[in-house]
Amino acid sequence: MEVIEKYRETVKSFLPQKRYEHSLLVAEKAVELSRRYGADENKALVAGLFHDIMKYESEEKLLNLISGGGIILNASQMANPAVWHGYASAVFVRDTIGIKDEEIFDAIFYHSTGKADMSVLTKIIYLADMISDDRVYEEADILRELSVKNLDLAVKTAISMSIDFLEEKEKSLCDDSYKALDFLEKQDIKGV
Repeated sequence: MEVIEKYRETVKSFLPQKRYEHSLLVAEKAVELSRRYGADENKALVAGLFHDIMKYESEEKLLNLISGGGIILNASQMANPAVWHGYASAVFVRDTIGIKDEEIFDAIFYHSTGKADMSVLTKIIYLADMISDDRVYEEADILRELSVKNLDLAVKTAISMSIDFLEEKEKSLCDDSYKALDFLEKQDIKGV
């Protein structure tokens, strides 16, 4: 527990209070979903806490962290600065905090976009970020309801809603989101 308190303090030192509270709520929701769907609760807690740690850093710092961490972004990822914080947060957690767990890295890296063939933990962090208790938009309630019934359906619905929202706002999207949705649509996901 001492380590988790240290992690909380680290996250708090990087984020404004409201975003720090969001990170705590995402971690809490991720642990809850992990209990329901059999993921590692400790990994969910850590990934939830750290998922936004680089959210308020400059684009220059984000890109330096990403490239310094050996990550080469594709054209679609480069065209979407709004998701760079996830990539940089994953690198920061691996290279600065020293958490070398690939599953945690992946969950943080793709928490804003999703990706094809996500692990249960990656799905949980993606969804927890959208349904944490501080999220008050109407769709969050729909996703919360689905989250207790069927993880895959909830994630598929969340990605679809996110794509629709961004397309409606005429914002560019990362190809990873389309690939995630396409992958989930090809699965035999039973409704509730």
